[in-house]
Amino acid sequence: MKIIIACLFLIASTSSYSNTAERLKLEDIFTLEYASSLEVTSNGDEVYFVRNYMDIQTDKKLGNIWKVDRDKNLTPVTTGLNSDFSPVLSPDEKKLAYISTASGKPQIHIKWLETGQSGQMTHFSHSPGNLSWSPDGKSIAFTRFVPGKAKSALSLPGKPPGAKWAKPAVFIDDMFYRFDGAGYIPAGKTHIFIMSADGGTARQLSSGDFDHGGSLSWAKNGKQLFFASNRRPDSDLEITDSNIYSLEVSSGKLNQLTDRLGPDGSPLVSPNGKMIAFLGYDELYTNYENTQIYIMNIDGSNKRSITPAFDRSVSSIQWDNKSKGLYMSYDDKGKTFVAFQPLKGKRKIIAKNIGGQSFGRPYTGGEFDVAKNGTVAFTFSDPQRPADVAVSKSGKIKLLTQLNEDALGHKEIATIKPLNLKSSFDGKDIQAWVAYPPGFEQGKKAGIQFPLILEIHGGPVTAYGPHFSAEIQLMAAKGYVVVYANPRGSSSYGKAFAQTIDKNYPSQDYDDLMSTVDAVIAQGSINSDELFVTGGSGGGVLTAWIVGHTNRFKAAVVAKPVINWYSFVLTSDFYPFFYKNWFGVKPWENVEQYMKYSPISYVGNVKTPTMLLTGESDYRTPISESEQYYQALKLEGVETAMVRIPDAPHGIYRRPSNLMSKVAHIMWWFEKYRQPGK
Repeated sequence: MKIIIACLFLIASTSSYSNTAERLKLEDIFTLEYASSLEVTSNGDEVYFVRNYMDIQTDKKLGNIWKVDRDKNLTPVTTGLNSDFSPVLSPDEKKLAYISTASGKPQIHIKWLETGQSGQMTHFSHSPGNLSWSPDGKSIAFTRFVPGKAKSALSLPGKPPGAKWAKPAVFIDDMFYRFDGAGYIPAGKTHIFIMSADGGTARQLSSGDFDHGGSLSWAKNGKQLFFASNRRPDSDLEITDSNIYSLEVSSGKLNQLTDRLGPDGSPLVSPNGKMIAFLGYDELYTNYENTQIYIMNIDGSNKRSITPAFDRSVSSIQWDNKSKGLYMSYDDKGKTFVAFQPLKGKRKIIAKNIGGQSFGRPYTGGEFDVAKNGTVAFTFSDPQRPADVAVSKSGKIKLLTQLNEDALGHKEIATIKPLNLKSSFDGKDIQAWVAYPPGFEQGKKAGIQFPLILEIHGGPVTAYGPHFSAEIQLMAAKGYVVVYANPRGSSSYGKAFAQTIDKNYPSQDYDDLMSTVDAVIAQGSINSDELFVTGGSGGGVLTAWIVGHTNRFKAAVVAKPVINWYSFVLTSDFYPFFYKNWFGVKPWENVEQYMKYSPISYVGNVKTPTMLLTGESDYRTPISESEQYYQALKLEGVETAMVRIPDAPHGIYRRPSNLMSKVAHIMWWFEKYRQPGK
């Protein structure tokens, strides 16, 4: 009798969303929230942050600025159905500058915290960014796109007054003419501006046919700004070669402080005004290099790395109040940490469990800010919750928010457990995580065999970890065990691990993933006749590679993939980087190399029913890649389908309903190929 009850329970758990009212459903996407853009006060008692939410009426991610104190009291700072973001406290902490779309377009706003009044300070036609208060609090520096004159080779003669002719031809002769998520690039460049904190006309400080974006840092005396820019004449070909510059606020005079080949960026002046910290590495044209912390004197002299032996990549930095060292965030084995790195000496971990912002898939990463007294505020990562706000002082972590308890507290959520294994190829250590669906333990006791999904991360040099993922949770809610891994080539395991796929991708990462599947099956309760595989971007590449090399999976969904490296390099938005760093030669210089690693070369081996899913406005892995594979599979007689997400860029889930659509199509395709009666 117990077995019958358990079987009935499991049938209900794996059949449909309608039978699992207390499990996560597609429409629950609109109930989720997460924290970002943290700004902690100097005493560490209050944290300002953006509370992101999904608006079901407009199908957009919106956000307002909130404040939370150590007693967990939450207070709204801004309101409205709009996006408020990038909050920055003034030096005296009496004002909060931020960017808001309240007027329709992103503009700079200021909130007077003592009175509660706020005001819109700009009326630009293009969005400002990278807000930075001057040390005296009287000015705000920022960056903004400045339109240029559109190029045209000619104009047609003979058009009569009032005639309605077709739109004129678009003339393009730039190396970069479109970017994923931004579309076709208008003429112009991003420049640095300054404006009074009391409002008024902004003054442009930088000039020239170069972009001057990225973070801005003031000299202690307020006379200079420090920033990073690639001002090479051949910047389109050497796109990673940015350097640190100083800019005199009064005259606009530039002074170049770094000059090596490589991406120097994120300059940050020390509190005592004597040093600049920045991030960078030497460009060696590999698929990956560790980003290090560098220090130099304020005039650019005495440059040196303070993390030369640290075999991880530093993602963000912040000085301590005494200019004795820097707080740094980095990923290690799928997790994100904040550590304090003295200018001389050993680093010490200050906070862990940072993350929870990737939302759709369980990627690493997160944000932190540091108070003058050393309190670290950060986005807290929980495998079963999106990012919350937490603080850490003297190693003691305190969670300040529970933004999703109302949405998820009463739901049955998949349990995430780590899985460590060795690759069948060479015994290399591989780390993975398994999402066990609600009811798994009851089903296991009853002898039920569960279907398994292998979900593969993109990048390819990125990393998954024990972080919340709406996609993984929704798959598990359908009764599937879901496994995701960090095969060789993933970040957060050191430079050598990441570079095993340098000019060698895909390759033995395939063996790592097959070993991962085998390790889950070895645990028991997995139906080896119901294996499924999916992945997006780099994960889409590997999914297509897998079905070209094995028939063990019942069905596959290849999302936003590269199918043909030759055509990809010649249609993607970032093509100079891809050919230099991923192949080292242009496609026509070594066709064999390009085709050896192209999934299209193995399409004749495919027997697995395979769906393609890509955004129609994807310029990173253009939809033409998916179209190639779809048509090739059709010619081979393989069961296939193509799902095109209208207006979606590479990040498909920019709109919440697109995330729903992606998961719904994946699960529909897998359910179609489940064994009858299962």
